[in-house]
Amino acid sequence: MNLKFSEIPSPCFVLEERALLKNLRLIDHVQKTAGAKIILALKAFSMFSTFSIIRKFLSGTTASSLNEARLGFEEFGGEVHAYSPAYPENEFNELVHICNHITFNSMNDYTKYKSMIKKAGKKISCGLRINPEYSEVKNPMYNPCVTGSRLGLRAESITELPEGIEGLHFHTLCECDSFALERTLKAVEEKFGKFFSSIKWLNFGGGHLMTRSDYDVNHLIGLLKEFKNRYPHLEIILEPGSAVGWQTGFLISTILDIIDYGELKTLVVDTSFSAHLPDCLEVPYKPVIRGATILENQEEQKSLQTYRIGGLTCLAGDWCGDYIFEKTPQSGDRIIFEDMIHYTMVKTTTFNGVNLPSIGIIRENGNFELVKKFGYADFRNRLS
Repeated sequence: MNLKFSEIPSPCFVLEERALLKNLRLIDHVQKTAGAKIILALKAFSMFSTFSIIRKFLSGTTASSLNEARLGFEEFGGEVHAYSPAYPENEFNELVHICNHITFNSMNDYTKYKSMIKKAGKKISCGLRINPEYSEVKNPMYNPCVTGSRLGLRAESITELPEGIEGLHFHTLCECDSFALERTLKAVEEKFGKFFSSIKWLNFGGGHLMTRSDYDVNHLIGLLKEFKNRYPHLEIILEPGSAVGWQTGFLISTILDIIDYGELKTLVVDTSFSAHLPDCLEVPYKPVIRGATILENQEEQKSLQTYRIGGLTCLAGDWCGDYIFEKTPQSGDRIIFEDMIHYTMVKTTTFNGVNLPSIGIIRENGNFELVKKFGYADFRNRLS
């Protein structure tokens, strides 16, 4: 690739088409070999300039809101699935004209809208989200099975499935492997298996990070095939998001200033952790930076020059560190935050009026294409 990073505006999210295609081919291999349906979770990856590529491999999208459903319907095409903890009444009439599948979080919500679904004039397959009360997700912020969770029906609350319910949906994984899925499936079968003969489909949700290098894809395929053999009448649906965008691109930024207090140097960049990389503060985690090493042992800090990366907003906590760089950073240098496509672009804000990063694609031939550039109008139009 002969691309010069100086040709890319800063800051900018940059997707690498070659890496996206690699992920999609693996995902397509899984669904074809295992006999499952895999659709794109827009909550993690909704870069619609890539939908013309993705739709060659995946048959549809899954949405968490009316806006996401519209994006899937208008820009992706194919099937549109939806799930929300509750559906606003002023949006549901439009939602039924967009979606093919709608999953409800409670009996109350299904009862409220089932007559509207019957009047929709089209076939809509309805399902219920279930809570197997088993999850291996460590962070409680991302664990839908914590005590008191509002997400999904527990087994004791279902004596029989209501008329019109054709599927069940569980989502308890977050960037997990296939062995976590295997143990989860055991819990799902134990608590809800008695209903399997009465439904047409079972949605395994997302969190299947099958494109990660250490993921056992063959184990996943075997697990899905074995489950399908036991329940041949069930359509198996998976809806990964991170797996599609996993390691498909980066966020490029520029060092604007260097604050030097001797024992600590801060590189102030033209992007923001608070506004543009919020997971780094929420989870939290330290992003990988190209040409730098994350300092793991604080004792080494006494003998090595470390750098903190400071964001552009006035938030005191808008920073991440500590890093050791291969080359001494200089004002004007570019910094590349790796793996910033999934769950990053979808969470950006314009806090402090800081511009959103541009969006671009490095095509298979190595050429850079600027897809979107943001400005004052994007900030202004979020307000009133």
